[in-house]
Amino acid sequence: MNPDSDDLLFGRIALHYKLVTREQLVEVSQLQDTAGNGRPLGEILVEKGYLTPRQHEQLLAVQREYVNRQQTSPSSPSPQAFSPAVPSLDEPRALDRLLEHALRSAASDLHLHTGTPLKLRVHGHLNELGPAPVDARTAERLVMEILTPEQASALREHGQVDFAYTLPGIGRFRSNAYRQQRGTDAVFRAIPPRPPVLEDLGLPASLARFADFHQGMVLLTGPAGCGKSSTLAALLNILNEKRRDHIITIEDPIEYIHPSKSCVVNQRQVGPHTGSFARALRAALREDPDIIAIGELRDLETVSLALTAAETGHLVLATLHTNNATRTVNRVLGVFPPSQQEQIRTMFAESLRAVISQRLVTRADGTGRVPALEILVANKAVGNLIRENKTFQIRSVLQTGSAAGMCLLDSSLSELVKNKVITREEALRHAEEPQRIGG
Repeated sequence: MNPDSDDLLFGRIALHYKLVTREQLVEVSQLQDTAGNGRPLGEILVEKGYLTPRQHEQLLAVQREYVNRQQTSPSSPSPQAFSPAVPSLDEPRALDRLLEHALRSAASDLHLHTGTPLKLRVHGHLNELGPAPVDARTAERLVMEILTPEQASALREHGQVDFAYTLPGIGRFRSNAYRQQRGTDAVFRAIPPRPPVLEDLGLPASLARFADFHQGMVLLTGPAGCGKSSTLAALLNILNEKRRDHIITIEDPIEYIHPSKSCVVNQRQVGPHTGSFARALRAALREDPDIIAIGELRDLETVSLALTAAETGHLVLATLHTNNATRTVNRVLGVFPPSQQEQIRTMFAESLRAVISQRLVTRADGTGRVPALEILVANKAVGNLIRENKTFQIRSVLQTGSAAGMCLLDSSLSELVKNKVITREEALRHAEEPQRIGG
């Protein structure tokens, strides 16, 4: 049995005996997926305090006994509790049961696509739940059953809708439903019940220094599904615990829930709470925030207001869909018209504090994924390059800026290869300059 199968079986047994909750299991499974380290699920459950060492030993004994029975009698059926059947799509609110099944299976995402079988994403890979494709009528019924009237109206009017979906006592999901050629589709991303910490995400503790700024802009970037929202949540959690400030988040939809700790935290969702990111940002400047977190910098108005907020004494943290630090700087500058470029370059050079660009890369042992990072610290040299429109030289600063805490993505990948955390082939898939990846 491979490590993924071992962990899946262990989690099902723990759920069966009601020693952990589904929320706890999905939280630990996602931390294991991003942090990797090859550690078994049970060990992390003990470390988090969800299982006692004695319970861990007892569950391992049950698991060994079950595996031994399967090996001696492979034709015997699997127990229902340990291998839950895929819920029937014909029952009322079947999607609720499918989402529960996804959490039981330690999946990060559930995919519902018209004309294809249901799929779960586990450790970055899509796996089919069964051979039967979902027909258009069934897919639409499954989705419409869980939407509020406002969400259903948005889907009909605009062809897509972002929303957060909560199953009480089971879990929360960041969700998107949309129309496509064959019918209605939806994707659900499981959200752990608590904000993560850097160590759980496999990120260096040194990133916590980016929560020490009291003014300016910190950007977290990378392709979709790279973990930047989780990194943002981890930094916000640090701020929430160590400061006595007012934090406003603007998200679409709200992902991690941040209860007020030392800070007062207000979370606003585009749609239910505000008309747009820009409208919420404009209002936020009158709501006495110290820290503003923006789910995504999407357009000129949002970027402009975010820069204004950073320039006027606020700490702004935001995400952006760019692949490296240089492209991030160029993307921010590029949304502005030529007539404003000189002014914006000056504003951005003075406001930028750091760019953290990340990828999630499959581990060599197949036990999950590990983050590879590119880190740009906006020191005086970087500020001058932005101000003088010489951003093409930022890569050279990254290569020589290790003493300031900077790192190229290719250097991070090479280090992971050197330490045998990932394979060279996997590193080459993500490298900016493949010739820099060592053997």
